[in-house]
Amino acid sequence: MKSTGRLAAVLGSVGLVAGALLIAQSRQWLPADPAPGRSVARAGDTEPALRPHARDMRPGRPARRIAETLIAPPPLAVEGIERIEPRPPLSELGLAPTPKTPMPRDWRETLLYRPVATSSAVFVAMGHTVAISGTIDIASDKTCPFGGDAWPCGQRARAAFNTWLRGRALKCVLPPDVDRFAIAAPCMLGRQDVGAWLVSNGWALASPSGIYGKAETTARAAKMGIFGPPQ
Repeated sequence: MKSTGRLAAVLGSVGLVAGALLIAQSRQWLPADPAPGRSVARAGDTEPALRPHARDMRPGRPARRIAETLIAPPPLAVEGIERIEPRPPLSELGLAPTPKTPMPRDWRETLLYRPVATSSAVFVAMGHTVAISGTIDIASDKTCPFGGDAWPCGQRARAAFNTWLRGRALKCVLPPDVDRFAIAAPCMLGRQDVGAWLVSNGWALASPSGIYGKAETTARAAKMGIFGPPQ
């Protein structure tokens, strides 16, 4: 019985020593203690709790103004503002075009064969007498001064018109009963406007209500046709 008691005492002391060794060794496996003041995440929390930031209660200073006269607009007195007229356009490209006068519905494009000029802007063809619309005719007996001399510019203008036509057909917009009287009508020679050709070359004047005013100004400046020397 004594041997059995001694054996139990020895085993008990061995168990105590082993338990002490296990407790001492377990410190290496467990995490370190959290820092003081820091919350520890719990098992049911989705995000770790954060400590709110401390609010800075120190008094602040106002922002310093930099180049205020350059960045901010200067004060402006409203009573000193004066409205002026708008400037004219830089060119005629930005202006709205002059609306064209619509032709009557019963007027039709008609081909007139073998035209013959009777003056600088009037011709006869197929029994019709047609004056080119938008132009002012130069009479055949008119003379023009140049350099102190006068020359028969009317005859030269009619000859220039005939030379340019060369008997080619003109396409004019005419009314149905044009046979009874002379008519002013726009005409085309191929794709060229007859009135524009006459005025731009100085062989006719532009009508004040027509569209060839700029062409006449150019012809006068270049001394074309009747505005130039004798031809």
